[in-house]
Amino acid sequence: MREQQATFAETGFEQYRKSTRREQFLAEMEQVVPWVELCAQIKPHYPKVDGAGRPPVGLERMLRIYFLQPWFNLSDPAVEEALYDSTAMRAFVGIDLGREPAPDETTVCKFRHLLEKHALGEKVFQAVNAHLQQRGLKVSSGTIVDATIIGAPTSTKNQTRERDPEMCQTKKGNQYYFGMKAHIGVDSKLKLIHSVFVTPANIHDSQVLPYLLHGKETRVWGDSAYSGQTQAIREAAPYAQDFTHHKGCRHRALTEIDRERNRTKSKVRAKVEHAFRVMKCTFGFVKVRYRGLSKNAHRVYITCALTNLYMARRTLLRMAPA
Repeated sequence: MREQQATFAETGFEQYRKSTRREQFLAEMEQVVPWVELCAQIKPHYPKVDGAGRPPVGLERMLRIYFLQPWFNLSDPAVEEALYDSTAMRAFVGIDLGREPAPDETTVCKFRHLLEKHALGEKVFQAVNAHLQQRGLKVSSGTIVDATIIGAPTSTKNQTRERDPEMCQTKKGNQYYFGMKAHIGVDSKLKLIHSVFVTPANIHDSQVLPYLLHGKETRVWGDSAYSGQTQAIREAAPYAQDFTHHKGCRHRALTEIDRERNRTKSKVRAKVEHAFRVMKCTFGFVKVRYRGLSKNAHRVYITCALTNLYMARRTLLRMAPA
């Protein structure tokens, strides 16, 4: 058989090379993620080099690999394959296949378990928000609260022959959902997430309201699920006014004035959907990947941190030195 001659592309001369959206996205994230601050949160818990056995993979490299998972909705085996398949991802992580292999899925899994064990997802979320505040993106006096359902597998075809016992079922409209809820508090001006709480799906949105306020609000927006929670708002934020939607009932329908007020409030309240759009549409976080509430809550914290960086990226890039 005749030996095929190497092309110019295979030897590094790619005349018709075009920058992809993935490369552009990773180039932006390279600049906006506070790598030093985040590594400082994880370093005390990361394995040290003791001279015996194989040395651990670099902390920042593992963190970069780990962030690829929520950004592109990749499992542990999938992110290993993606590193071998994607030149852009290898360049972002800093892997040269001519000198070393990519970390395998077991190494990625152990790093994720390390973060979950020490509850570092919440610390990463707080570190990102502190970084944004240092850049002038400070939380204002208005908070929008809302929750979204993240589905879980309903099948019982597994080793235990049962659904995840920590997930629950709820009804929304005329449809039933099984999974958990991600509750968030969003700044009314910046649209950035400042508070996160995770519960099974059957917990009503209003029960989590006090955990989503930072206490210095003067206004709180929310949909009709938070109607009638004025006292809870005042206890969590003494100076806050209740701007949640009015809710009609069987014996008292909404008046036209109530509907007009709700439409006015919706112009502000709708900003919370921008964060959910990034989480669920851009990053693909519509279903849980793990069993148990704590592991998936950890992923919610990480995803919310990366969502804030993504939504603030244009402001952060303008501040970056040329």
